[in-house]
Amino acid sequence: MDGMPLIMRNRVGATSCLGPARLADTGWDFRDARPHPLGNLHPYPARFIPEIPRRLIAELRPADGLAVLDPFCGSGTTLTEAQATGLRSIGIDLNPIAVLMSRVKTSPIPVGIGKALSEAIQRAESEANPQVPDIPRLDHWFRKDIQLAVASLASAVAVAPAEAKDLLRLALSSIIVRVSNQDSDTRYAAVEKSVTRSDVFRLFLRSAQRILDALKGRPYPLAESTVLEGDILALRPGAIGQEKVGLVVTSPPYPNAYEYWLYHKYRMWWLGFDPLAVKAGEIGARAHFFGGNGHTAEAFRGQMTTLMTLLDAVLIPGGHACFVVGRSRIHGQIVDNGSLISEVASRFGFAEAFRTERVIAATRKSFNLSHANIKTETVLVLRKTP
Repeated sequence: MDGMPLIMRNRVGATSCLGPARLADTGWDFRDARPHPLGNLHPYPARFIPEIPRRLIAELRPADGLAVLDPFCGSGTTLTEAQATGLRSIGIDLNPIAVLMSRVKTSPIPVGIGKALSEAIQRAESEANPQVPDIPRLDHWFRKDIQLAVASLASAVAVAPAEAKDLLRLALSSIIVRVSNQDSDTRYAAVEKSVTRSDVFRLFLRSAQRILDALKGRPYPLAESTVLEGDILALRPGAIGQEKVGLVVTSPPYPNAYEYWLYHKYRMWWLGFDPLAVKAGEIGARAHFFGGNGHTAEAFRGQMTTLMTLLDAVLIPGGHACFVVGRSRIHGQIVDNGSLISEVASRFGFAEAFRTERVIAATRKSFNLSHANIKTETVLVLRKTP
């Protein structure tokens, strides 16, 4: 199969160890899914719907003392679902905005956050001449008065107490597109908006309060969760310490489909991160597939081989690795990424235990969705040979 695109197929299988009827009988489309209380903290493209990891964790729950790992944790859905059931969790992501989201969602409410928020707003409002960072095409996407307001908030947040900084940065990040000239989170077109300098501070305060309200509403004790910022393809097993992983639940980026760095690039610039470095390391970003030397399906195969090397090292024998992944169109050919991952994993002693296709809700919007034409995705469960 090496070197050949894998054509999509739809099948359901299971091993007796899984209680296959309960997995196979699940309606994986989750058409009646409701918004999660933590799902509205910050915009994020193609987010993992919580019903999927919730179901997988319920059916494949690891033994006490074992952790749940998401090597592409994104907005933290797997981590929050594990935490809600009392399980230790570990998340890894290259995108610093995703890491912010995941950390805030899984962390206790910072002590003194109300005071830190008030002080940040007061400091920002009194800043007459903040230093505006050197950001490409800043004048195109942000009016001058808005630039100064955002810069003053970014400076105020940067000197906030350490324990409050993540939440305040997430609140600022969440309003960047709203106060810019960008039409929407999923449409890069400059439009005229009637946003004022005072609106920037008001929206920042409202965002922080919304985040706090959501965190206060978590109806469960907070099991420990660790979120690491880094390139999963460069991490070694020691990066997660001595943790023993009993279950992996993840949704890797779809090659040539979404561009998470593009979605968040101005947020990253305003917060002092480097979106171009994120772009360079982002799996599946469309920019990697352009030109005569662009990536192919083999690039994704190599990336998944590196990933499986890590998962093989940290997952206990008999543990499960669950993937939710859609197909890709690469240089005119349809690639079945679920089959590709399954084939790669088999080389490491992982057996396919369950597979099904689910329909993605038509309301799920993101950059490049029309290009990729992603309407279904594969739910794939692999079991590591004991």
